[in-house]
Amino acid sequence: MKPKYNIPCNIAQSLNIIGDRWTLLIIHEILNGNTMFNEIKKALNGISSNLLSERLRYLEEEGLIVSELYSQHPPRYSYNLTTSGRDLEHVFNALIVWGSNHLKKCYKRLIDPSTGDEVGIAYYSLKTGEMVHDIQVVEELTESRN
Repeated sequence: MKPKYNIPCNIAQSLNIIGDRWTLLIIHEILNGNTMFNEIKKALNGISSNLLSERLRYLEEEGLIVSELYSQHPPRYSYNLTTSGRDLEHVFNALIVWGSNHLKKCYKRLIDPSTGDEVGIAYYSLKTGEMVHDIQVVEELTESRN
């Protein structure tokens, strides 16, 4: 895929990787345990085989998934998330929370399985572990940590 945004912004640069149609949904299906091509295709009604193949190759190039050959004849692969791909679960959860608050028809909610109570997203200090109530986005003065 060709980068679309030449903007020095984490959101823009992340969208260059995961912002194409179907991409996040493919990652979400793998996260949900659909790791074989046909499972992903069946779960994503409307995606063509060619487009799914293209997106899977791209996600592997970008380091979000890894493929593993499980059948030689015909060649068939299973797909698993890398740490980088699994870290998108937080993005999915944020979208679920946003959707439960703003969509006319809500399909999912995040809950505490021990109580059934709906939960929200919270921020905490990476240094102390304490909850933070006031956050601010600041520009990085150095290169990315990765």
